[in-house]
Order: sequence, then C-alpha cells, then structure tokens
Amino acid sequence: MEAIWILLLLFIMFMVTGAYVTVRVVRTAKRGLDRTVDQARRTVEDTRLRARQFSRPGAAGELAELRLSLRSSMSATEQALQAVAGQDRSVVESLDLFRRLGEHGRELDDDLKRLEREPDRARLAALLPELRERTERITHSADSLRWAVRERAQRFAHDELDALGREIEMEAGALRHWTVAEPAPEPAGERASRQEQPRQESPRQESPRQEAPQQEPPSLGTAPRPQPYSWQKSARPENTA
Repeated sequence: MEAIWILLLLFIMFMVTGAYVTVRVVRTAKRGLDRTVDQARRTVEDTRLRARQFSRPGAAGELAELRLSLRSSMSATEQALQAVAGQDRSVVESLDLFRRLGEHGRELDDDLKRLEREPDRARLAALLPELRERTERITHSADSLRWAVRERAQRFAHDELDALGREIEMEAGALRHWTVAEPAPEPAGERASRQEQPRQESPRQESPRQEAPQQEPPSLGTAPRPQPYSWQKSARPENTA
C-alpha cells in the first residue's frame, strides 16, 4: 500500500513539474514573440518616417524628422543600458532614470504622431518650435546617459587591461629568471655569536727540516792508515866523482 502512495506522489510531482516547465516555456516564447513583433513594428515605423522626411517637405517632414531623432536616441540608450546592466550593479539607478525619461519620450512621440494628421499647417508651424525644444531636451538627456555608460564601461576595460598587463609582465620576468638563486643571508644573531667565539688556531705543521746527513766516524777497519813519519832523511843519490 505504501508503494502505491509513493508512486502516486511521484506521479503528481512529475505532473506539477511538467506543467511548471511548460508554462515557463510558453511565457518565454510569448515574450520573445512580442519582442520580435515590437522590433518589426518599430522598424516599419522608422522606415515610414524616413520616407516621409524626404517625400513631404515643410512641417510634415520636420515632424517626421523629430520623431525619427527621438526614437533613434531612446532606442540606442535603452540597448546600451540593458547591455551593461547585467555586469554593473550601479547601472540600475540609471535604468530607473531612463524609464522616467522614457515616459516623457512616449508622450512627446504620441503628440508628434497626432500632429501628423493636423490639417491646419499654420497651427502646426506655430507649434514646431516648442516641439523641437522638447525633443532636443529629451534626446540630449538620453545621449548624455548613454555616453556616460559607455565611457564607464570603457574605463573599466582599460583598468582591467592595465592590471592584466602588469600581471603578464611579472609572470614573464619570473619565466626569464633562470639564474641560480643566491644563498640565503646568515641571520645577524648567529653571525654575532660566531664572531664572539675565540678562534681556534690550528697547530702549525712545521715542515721537517732537512738536516745534512752526518758522516759517521770511519771504522778502524775501513779508515786509511796514516803514513808513518820518517825521521830519516831521504837517501839522496850521491854524486859519484
């Protein structure tokens, strides 16, 4: 009976897990599809604005130019912030500021879009200076935020590259150190104690003197006998007369 309950529990857990995974996959696919649709719609809208900018002179063409400048600046800033947000925690505050700026940008884009269908050209021409000023202020803020984020990322990249270069130089120097290591210096305490001990002089090893060989006295048997002294005068040959 217990085995049946265990199998039933495992089956329920398997079904719940499968349902959860399915829901997550569907939501992810839906977000990806919505993102693709929004991107395609934005591309079509930008293409239409470029065509109107060159095909319709006057106030209508300037409205299209303002919308195109606003959309391009906001889109580029959003992409730059999202690309750095996963690596730098300090960009979270910048994202909040961009969302607040995006609300003003959407309001301005809606106003410009409604004025495209305005039949009164004189009224439209009178509103253009104020619309141009709003567009410049928003695009300037977006551009400043985007370039600040890019400069911050470049600065971090340069610092990391400098640190990496120093580590590589140290490693290269260690690899080139193929000379024999010098002996470690003797501690000062041991050197002082060794100097205080009296020096033990090794006894001099005198070289043996080379003495001249002494001549032994000649023995009686070997010594030459002295010639006896003759008191007699040597016989001289007498002169015969």
